[in-house]
Amino acid sequence: MTAFPRPERFSEAEWEARVQLAACYRIFAHLGWAELIYNHISLRVPAEPGPQAHAAHSPPPEGAVSARERPSADASHFLINPFGLHYTEVTASNLVKVDIEGNIVGHSDWPINPAGFTFHGAIHATLPDAHCVMHVHTTPTMAVCCLRDGLSFTNFYAAQLYGQVAYHDFEGITVHREEGARILASSQGKPVLLLRNHGPVVIGPTLAQAFNRMWLVQRACEVQMASQPMGVLQPISEAALQACVRDSLNFNPNFGAGEDSFAAMQRLIDRIDPGYRA
Repeated sequence: MTAFPRPERFSEAEWEARVQLAACYRIFAHLGWAELIYNHISLRVPAEPGPQAHAAHSPPPEGAVSARERPSADASHFLINPFGLHYTEVTASNLVKVDIEGNIVGHSDWPINPAGFTFHGAIHATLPDAHCVMHVHTTPTMAVCCLRDGLSFTNFYAAQLYGQVAYHDFEGITVHREEGARILASSQGKPVLLLRNHGPVVIGPTLAQAFNRMWLVQRACEVQMASQPMGVLQPISEAALQACVRDSLNFNPNFGAGEDSFAAMQRLIDRIDPGYRA
């Protein structure tokens, strides 16, 4: 694979975040989750680790979250896609860094989409563990957002999201900043917010966990849209739903907490086009 050295203007921590986020945009495009030049994935820029972070050499205790999985909550900047580029054109170096107010930090050849900042900024600014926020307009997820009853917890994928889904009523195109606070209030601290008549927003403490949540949302909606027209859906008991949430490997630290599956998708993108690393 071609080597893409880190530009000196970026710290090691920021460059790692940029590479991972650029890979995620390419993964979305590969999965068919892109929407022309629209929609967004934003990621908080991690703070550089302090001197003590390099002093300890003993392995972390079982189930502990690594430094990569637990970025600093003090970081006040986040990365988002350049407005005007398709997801297949996003690279580590052209991602745009903005502050909580939506001001571009440093230089960028591209603007950002104001609709992306409206709720992403509010979420990042308010929730310290909201290190990654994703929003898509895929057909199955939008279809479920258009249903009065929303997501049905009647399939394997939806069951893993039980108790984690909130709703926000449609207000139009999300370009008005004051709606960001209302979107945040509607989320009720839950990691999946279905914007009615619009599409899903997923929040994660890491990019990998947010990606795995979005994957579950997408698959749950695909199965619901395939099964609903066929007849009455078979309900799942409360006990089984709670067990699915508890036992889901997507968020289990002993099984990578989503990191392993994201890494597998990143390797796939590296085989197709590693240019996102530039």
